Amino acid sequence: MINVYEEQDRNKRASFLVILVFCIFVIGASWLIARAMGYGPGAVGVGLILSGIMSFASYWWSDKIILTLSGARPADKRRDFNFFTVAENLSMVAQIPIPKLYVIEDTAMNAFATGRDPQHAVVCATSGLLTRLNRTELEGVVAHELSHVRNYDTRLMSIVVILVGLVTLLGDWFLRGFRVRRRNDDESGQLQVIFFLIGLVLAILSPIIARLIQLAISRQREYSADAAGVFLTRYPAGLASALGKIGADTEPLEAANKATAHLYIANPLKNHHGQIGWFASLFNTHPPIEQRIKRLEAMA
Repeated sequence: MINVYEEQDRNKRASFLVILVFCIFVIGASWLIARAMGYGPGAVGVGLILSGIMSFASYWWSDKIILTLSGARPADKRRDFNFFTVAENLSMVAQIPIPKLYVIEDTAMNAFATGRDPQHAVVCATSGLLTRLNRTELEGVVAHELSHVRNYDTRLMSIVVILVGLVTLLGDWFLRGFRVRRRNDDESGQLQVIFFLIGLVLAILSPIIARLIQLAISRQREYSADAAGVFLTRYPAGLASALGKIGADTEPLEAANKATAHLYIANPLKNHHGQIGWFASLFNTHPPIEQRIKRLEAMA
């Protein structure tokens, strides 16, 4: 049995390793694709700028965009009393500003957090979750979402989106017909062909690999938020019980889509097709509920 602090340290190390591998992959793939195009580092810089511009707007206004897409309403202090008081209490424990609270009128059970920093954070829950969880379970869920805010997970995922966008953009440029430029006279034509073939393979596979690593980071951040949420409540059983109820709920959340699914505490699309094995798990936005509950139950 491990305690909350050990679990947090383990998750931090795993997250750092995954992010480090991702950055190395992006830099290497971008350099090779740019070289295969016949361009220097400038092409990577241009791709990064364009990808950054496209991602900046969604990052800066992410809370408004997602709330609009979700059809969420502002929470009412009388109508959603437990939601308000739980969020207020846990925000004080976490030493962050109380986030704006919203409710999605849907009987499916789920919740998410968004916003670029703790000062502009939003925590949103479905009406189904608010009515079917007891206060202790609700504390576990809200603590999990506040941990995403406190740990700047939304900012991290925005950076990851920019890096994925860079690789995808360079690959798309290459596949759209950029020809290999002539290199220096001392570089043989055979070497040009080798770089071209490497660039072609990377242009096809890099966006897929980058997306898989993005999903791996998303899954790892869920583990981290679980551990950090328990650090706030000091009661692993509350979140474990809530996840059990959420996992048993088979109703998909109509307001969710593939673009926003990774934000929620559990997969809101409920698109489980009996897939098993490590390969199928690579494409999941969230770690298995059963595994998360097992980790929580192992905490002292």
